[in-house]
Amino acid sequence: MANKTSPKGNDLNDLILPLDQRGMDLGIDRMQMALKAMGRPCASTPAIQIVGTNGKGSIASFIQSGLISAGIKAGVTTSPHLVSWCERIQIDGDMISPKEFRQRLVTLQALAKDHQLTPFELVIATAFDHFADNHVELLVLEVGLGGRLDATTAHAFRPVIAMASIGLDHCEHLGKNLKDIAKEKAAVICSGSQVISATQHPDVTQVLEETVKEQKAEINWVSSSPKEWALGISGEIQRKNAAVAIGALQALEGLGWKLSEQTIQQGLALANWPGRLQRTDWQGLPLLMDGAHNPHAAKQLSKERNNWDHQKLGVQWILGIQSNKEAPSMLRHLIQPLDMAWIVPVPSHKSWTKLQLSKSCPELDKQLLEANEVEQVFKTLLMTSRWPTPPPVIAGSLYLIGDLLTREVVTNERS
Repeated sequence: MANKTSPKGNDLNDLILPLDQRGMDLGIDRMQMALKAMGRPCASTPAIQIVGTNGKGSIASFIQSGLISAGIKAGVTTSPHLVSWCERIQIDGDMISPKEFRQRLVTLQALAKDHQLTPFELVIATAFDHFADNHVELLVLEVGLGGRLDATTAHAFRPVIAMASIGLDHCEHLGKNLKDIAKEKAAVICSGSQVISATQHPDVTQVLEETVKEQKAEINWVSSSPKEWALGISGEIQRKNAAVAIGALQALEGLGWKLSEQTIQQGLALANWPGRLQRTDWQGLPLLMDGAHNPHAAKQLSKERNNWDHQKLGVQWILGIQSNKEAPSMLRHLIQPLDMAWIVPVPSHKSWTKLQLSKSCPELDKQLLEANEVEQVFKTLLMTSRWPTPPPVIAGSLYLIGDLLTREVVTNERS
């Protein structure tokens, strides 16, 4: 994906309610009826749907970059955004403009009210409207939550399913155990579709295999992208995500597009997905940012640290974690004996506090500190010692990272 800068000054919150104001309201009927009322935009356009818990955005980025390299005009939806709502709707790597987004939202307000669309559903409806008018050849649809009842699943023509890693998250909506969550996500698998997945937990593998059999679909298990291939997104986990993207791009041959290995390789090298092991800086001092916000992602981030210089000397974590997340489990994955963790609030979201985490993780109490905001941590680190090596790591929430980028506290450089 091209390294784009999000548009500034495009506050659309007067037309898109804050996501937590409506509350979670999963269901697919509203979206199906809304698309019908719109004349079923893009109904005949095939889609690659991306499902899973962690890695969906990276897979979307790799796929989009491969399609750009191949010259296939694709409309892509992703979520959440870091800085601008416009990030969620792109064609060939170009975000919808704030002006056009606003115009389409205004046009769709009555329909959204009639069908009681959630904010996410309204954005997806706007995306289909935009894609149809621009005559895209292919859709790439990242699921927002779950799968069975997700707004993107209202698009019936989904012959390729890219399955990201499935773990425990959003348990209050999707189920209390891995099998239940996997069933919700696997329910997107259509009759005759091609499913591409990297290695999953055995419980997830069982669900996927059973669903594929029931739907008379096919599944292609992939392992890792070739080690000699350069990837535009950092992190060892991206080898698995890239392999899923490669499999999805290769599956397009059944739809009439045959992408060469060279084309795919060139595309993956240009992918960019901010907020995922992103190297950045504050006032010229190095930082690392990662959006890990559940135990599954935290476990992977803890593995990535093995590739960092001097990490055995200890890592300074700056963690903002929403109160509905499994923060104690995340901390136990991340924090090693010589580490320190600064607990900060996620702006505009209910968050875990140091006191709550100390009670939940008494064994980590002496390694936990607190601050009112990230900048306070930076200034304290600068005053009390030399800037840490390895650099401080900001994690726990994409909303936290998005706030820092929006306010330009840190620079938005390539990963």
